[in-house]
Amino acid sequence: MKKFICFVFILSTFLYTVFANGRKDREIPSEDIEIALKGDENSSKIEYEQKYTLREPEGNPINLQESWGYVMQSRLEEYDNSIPLTDVCFFSAEINCYGELTSIPARSRINTGKARCHLVIACDSKSLTHFILTPGSKERNNLLKAIVKAGAPYDGVQIDFELVPSRDRRNFITFLADLRYMLGSKKWFSVCVPARFKLLSEDVYPYAEISQYCDRVFVMAYDEHWSTSRPGPVASVEWCKKITEYAVKSIPAKKLIMGIPFYGRTWAGETTAGAWYFSGANRIMKEHGVENVYYEDSIPKFSYIAEVQVNGYFNDISSCLELCRVYQDAGILKMGFWRIGMEDPGFWNWVELTRKN
Repeated sequence: MKKFICFVFILSTFLYTVFANGRKDREIPSEDIEIALKGDENSSKIEYEQKYTLREPEGNPINLQESWGYVMQSRLEEYDNSIPLTDVCFFSAEINCYGELTSIPARSRINTGKARCHLVIACDSKSLTHFILTPGSKERNNLLKAIVKAGAPYDGVQIDFELVPSRDRRNFITFLADLRYMLGSKKWFSVCVPARFKLLSEDVYPYAEISQYCDRVFVMAYDEHWSTSRPGPVASVEWCKKITEYAVKSIPAKKLIMGIPFYGRTWAGETTAGAWYFSGANRIMKEHGVENVYYEDSIPKFSYIAEVQVNGYFNDISSCLELCRVYQDAGILKMGFWRIGMEDPGFWNWVELTRKN
């Protein structure tokens, strides 16, 4: 008897929760999942017959003063400089424990046309972030100098530190202030901050304070639900409205960029992977009617087929436009997109730049 996997895809437009996770989830899906979500017609790897219908976008195009898009240096083939972007964030240089930059994207590798190009500096380790932010340390001084040097060929530099320990709040702020000074006023400087509804106690990412030291503050208004949370939209409309209310009060309009996710996520109704007690292994074998145990090099082995329901939330043209209009209605004319290559290409037909570079 054949088993089937049920995929239930729901547009990320209407659901709502009362918290903001505040961390961009960069977990990269497998090629198969990514192709399925993007509907890559050029791929010979997987072919699907589309049986569903997506909502047709309605209304007028979105007019943006600034349109920021992230480009992965490992996926340059997904970028086309005809996309209506004023700013390209080249992702990313990383940091080691000596305060040195590694994997620095070469500016010469990407032709952004008339769009500005920003070097993104990323750090996703709480312990490493603590280490390199320590005031007066050799590692911090090395890092500041390395960022200035690496950013020289670029129009700007962006800091994307998403796991700053709460006790390093002041060290992070002074690091941004030092980097602003060392970059000079002519170099664009932007900082990514997680989604917030309000200023938290001992907030590591105080919007208003951070905005004093940079030209742009990029609010990552996504990962309302993430890979290990309960299923839900990456960014629902009502959730984004609450983030917007706080952002516009805390960040000057000239500096505020609201981030929009192009990606989707899936969650399985049953997790089959795990480490088991002897009693647990026997329980799941009984539950799934395992009849035979085989010995592989003296180690017992079993197998069974499970039916799993998978729920997925993703963004199409219509839902992305809905989020854009939430921000447009709030007077925000600068938006950014994580990331180029994950979107329905037709989305760009709905974006117009009011100020040409």
